Amino acid sequence: MHCELSLPPHSLQESLRMLSNNPHVGQKVAGYLIFLSFFHINLATGSSGKGSQSQDDMHVIYNSQLDLREIVFVIQSQSNSFHVRQAERRRADLLKQAQSLTEKPPVVLLLHSLSDHEGDWSILPLLPYLSHSFGKNSSWIVFLEEETHVKMTKLVQVLAKFDRNKEWFLGKPLHDAESTIIHHYAFAENPSVFKYPDFAAAWALSIPLVARLANKVRDEPLKSDFTIDLKHEVALYIWENGKGPHLTAVPELCTEPDDAPRAQQCATTLSSLPPLCGEPVNTEDIFVAVKTCRKFHSERVPVVKKTWEKDALFLEYYSDHADPSIPTINLGVPNTERGHCGKTFAILKRFLSNDVPKTNWLLVVDDDTLISLPRLQLLLSCYDPFEPVCLGERYGYGLSQGGYSYITGGGGMVFSREAVARLLKSGCKCYSNDAPDDMVLGMCLNALGLPVTHSPLFHQARPEDYARDFLAHQVPISFHKHWNIDPIAVFNKWLKNDLRAAASDGLNKSAKTEL
Repeated sequence: MHCELSLPPHSLQESLRMLSNNPHVGQKVAGYLIFLSFFHINLATGSSGKGSQSQDDMHVIYNSQLDLREIVFVIQSQSNSFHVRQAERRRADLLKQAQSLTEKPPVVLLLHSLSDHEGDWSILPLLPYLSHSFGKNSSWIVFLEEETHVKMTKLVQVLAKFDRNKEWFLGKPLHDAESTIIHHYAFAENPSVFKYPDFAAAWALSIPLVARLANKVRDEPLKSDFTIDLKHEVALYIWENGKGPHLTAVPELCTEPDDAPRAQQCATTLSSLPPLCGEPVNTEDIFVAVKTCRKFHSERVPVVKKTWEKDALFLEYYSDHADPSIPTINLGVPNTERGHCGKTFAILKRFLSNDVPKTNWLLVVDDDTLISLPRLQLLLSCYDPFEPVCLGERYGYGLSQGGYSYITGGGGMVFSREAVARLLKSGCKCYSNDAPDDMVLGMCLNALGLPVTHSPLFHQARPEDYARDFLAHQVPISFHKHWNIDPIAVFNKWLKNDLRAAASDGLNKSAKTEL
């Protein structure tokens, strides 16, 4: 970050009656996790491209000793209109596959619509509801993301291998190559020993495990203040310092492109189609605000100029010192060692003023943020600028105790003009100039009932801080921090390639544009 220290960072009627006693009901859900889908979803996907399942598929279902109705699917959806559409398509696909296999379909839930509790996207607060509503008649809860393609018959085969009366935590394992700040340097002596699930491949909990965890959530308040990397934190909670189960690796849960040869063996895949939301947003529709300070004018600003500045039509640097050689603009807000709330709110006000070109989108970044603006332009084609959109990498604070979500600033914060207008009209402001700007904005958005929309393509940390296999199926939009790296080399490797190029310079030859 520029000039600052980083912050560490429930049958339905009966369930609704239970939820009505929840003090959190009434808050607006941001809803999600871990990846953003920007792919057109073919409703026949997952059924091998045929209009109905084959007789072989029917045979598999009837001989698996696992009824489809024993599986509850939870799509980790978000409340933004684009994501609602994507999640509804995914649900329609699941139900279409199930319709050809059984008269009574499985339950398919959209996470964002289950309650008004902001913390639902963090999964753990939802477990009592899932256990209460589905514990008696179900065997598995399967979580998937909006872009996760499911082959229903294959998934039933996979789950039928496991004893439903035991505790199981299933998924595609990820591990850290080195200890990382986003995981609070956990397992520092041997980071690779701990495995956590790649949510994009889907992950599953057996009902006995859900029941035990639900009781734990009810009886013991969740301790962590910050929710940073949900997939890792969920795995830690389930493992419980060795008292609970490890993640069991399931090779059929995949993040392979659905047209890859190996995908034939997979129960889940990802789309290999390019994004079909429309033409990229024009450069003249994005205003870029770079936060800096005098001591980094010669160290960090040149990196921006050598990498991504040329892709911006409207860009201004905001500093505590006006330097015409860059140039920088002094907004009259004293520099602070951390937080920078005063500066950020001054930027929001300037964005709505006549002092800058009128654009639909505002991007606020730090001077050590590395970002691909062409990829951001494509991403934004999926969103309506006339809705209050607040987009980036979502973190959470106090989610189990009525807290809020926020966009972490280092990876870049994107606001539609409508979102900025509502924020400022509300009168929400900083309690001090050095308050954490991203968290204050999160509190304001929560108070207004405006959702925070997550994209895993924004990154608060460096590429080294993320699991290799996690980045292998992304074409990322941003990374953050120059610490112990060559930022220009990192930009050239991860962010410079065009939209359909491999993101990781050969890391995954079948890499896809996950937009």
